[in-house]
Amino acid sequence: MNILILGGGGREHALAWAIRQNPKCDRLIVAPGNAGIAGIARCASIDICSPGDVTEFAEANAVDLVVIGPEAPLAAGVSDALREAGFAVFGPSRAAAMLEASKSFTKEVCDACGAPTAAWARFTEAESARAHVAAHGAPIVVKADGLAAGKGVTVAMTEAEAVAAIDDTLGGSFGAAGASIVLEEFMAGEEASFFVLCDGETALPIGTAQDHKRVGEGDSGPNTGGMGAYSPAPVLTPAIERQVMAEIIRPTLAEMSRRSTPFQGVLYAGLMIADGRARLVEYNTRFGDPEAQVLMMRLGAQALDLIHASAEGRLAEVAVQWADDHALTVVLAARGYPGAVEKGTEIRGLDGLPETSSEVMFHAGTVEDGGRILAGGGRVLAATGRGATLAEAGRRAYALAEAVDWPEGFFRRDIGWRQLAPHRTKGET
Repeated sequence: MNILILGGGGREHALAWAIRQNPKCDRLIVAPGNAGIAGIARCASIDICSPGDVTEFAEANAVDLVVIGPEAPLAAGVSDALREAGFAVFGPSRAAAMLEASKSFTKEVCDACGAPTAAWARFTEAESARAHVAAHGAPIVVKADGLAAGKGVTVAMTEAEAVAAIDDTLGGSFGAAGASIVLEEFMAGEEASFFVLCDGETALPIGTAQDHKRVGEGDSGPNTGGMGAYSPAPVLTPAIERQVMAEIIRPTLAEMSRRSTPFQGVLYAGLMIADGRARLVEYNTRFGDPEAQVLMMRLGAQALDLIHASAEGRLAEVAVQWADDHALTVVLAARGYPGAVEKGTEIRGLDGLPETSSEVMFHAGTVEDGGRILAGGGRVLAATGRGATLAEAGRRAYALAEAVDWPEGFFRRDIGWRQLAPHRTKGET
């Protein structure tokens, strides 16, 4: 099977790593890829948000399956063009991807199907949004309505902070994504991520994870795209998983089908859990990053079979084979992230790192230059370990992270702190 993965981050490296292990994968192309992906797949330079360019490339390279990694190509309608051309595609249609592309759309779907979520309101004018804050008080959540690379959310603990976030977002900080905003009721509890594969009819849960969004230890500082994650998430008990499927996932999929936009791909539900029940925070319509790293470490080669079944409408025929294991990933980011960072700094020590079924250094924002590996973005690497316990997985991940020679980078030393807090010390490397 010839497979094309769209994307060039840590998520796509993890997908490529898992898919490459499956003997059904004959040829693997990743566009655009990165310096780490280049070691296991052919990297191609195409505009992954151009439906015409991607379709033309897939036809020219006899691609059998296209796996869409990031959200931008989905919002651009790449999956629609590929399906129309006859390709098997892992990723929802542009219309179904609105579950991620528009926070207000998701809220409307939840209201229509009765899925539990936070109370909300949508605004395009700062004055009316400020009046809403004055009427409801704080804490309150301010979200850019559109795609903002995971950074358009402010959990405002004071009214002043909420007003500042409103002015900032509607003032253009997130471009078109912030042309409208959603103000949400603050939900207390513990956050977790729940991943479900869908083929338009069948929904198959494939795993849970917990991300660490804040840049600083103890979950302090500004939000990021994610500084680390672990899987499984103990807070998502079997009873809560059943509640999520019955009250959130299946009603959402039924409502999408009712709207003639059936969902096909991975539905990633961000959940807030309190008092033994879950409410929906938001949906993503692709794998999370860095959650994909821990999920792919645990799924391994079977990831391709599951993805292919989703793309072909055969999920009812397959099952997930989980080992009783754990995975943890630690993101190495450029100093200054999530603000401005210096690109082009050299990363040393990568060649000597082990790569096994229990330890992999996934590349996210790296480029190769004359044999050197350079940092090309904010989140640059994801040191990932797997073990019989979360502590063992963490030790392997941190051993990889600490072996990297990159003075211009840093990482959190408390990933998994909810479970491993007694074993971590504060500090920054």
